[in-house]
Amino acid sequence: MKCSVKKFSEMYEAAYRDLYRYALCLMKDPQEAEDAVSEAVVTAYENIHKLKKEEAFRSWIFTILTNKCKKKWKKVSKESPEREEEFPEQSTLPDYDLAIDVRRAFFVLSEEEQILVGLSVFGGYCSQEIGEMMKLNPNTVRSKRSRALRKMECVLDGYREHMMR
Repeated sequence: MKCSVKKFSEMYEAAYRDLYRYALCLMKDPQEAEDAVSEAVVTAYENIHKLKKEEAFRSWIFTILTNKCKKKWKKVSKESPEREEEFPEQSTLPDYDLAIDVRRAFFVLSEEEQILVGLSVFGGYCSQEIGEMMKLNPNTVRSKRSRALRKMECVLDGYREHMMR
């Protein structure tokens, strides 16, 4: 798609707030969220020519953002053993452990599932709105979201069973 700087800015401005909220819910750190959004925007701008339809911009940039968050999360996960040694009391807090497990379960999902769950749970969008953004029937959105949440639940149950041993 050919896109002027002005048009890209308009599309980005329309999505920025939701992109930031989504990243903040995933990263749980305002600076990390802002960095992820910034990186996603740069990548989107550099690759805008690969986008076929303007209507797909929103789901396309959310996919890019999801990938940026995944990379950042993997980096943070690799660093976390050092953090646990520095702050051992934090590694035993249930909320902290649950947040890590939920993120891990979220990243088990496919990109489409992550976007559906992210827009629904983190972004607060209804099935109709998500369907319009992703060019899907609202019933399809509901069924895919339901399957994705069940998949996350299975992963979380697996973590719980592992922790109980």
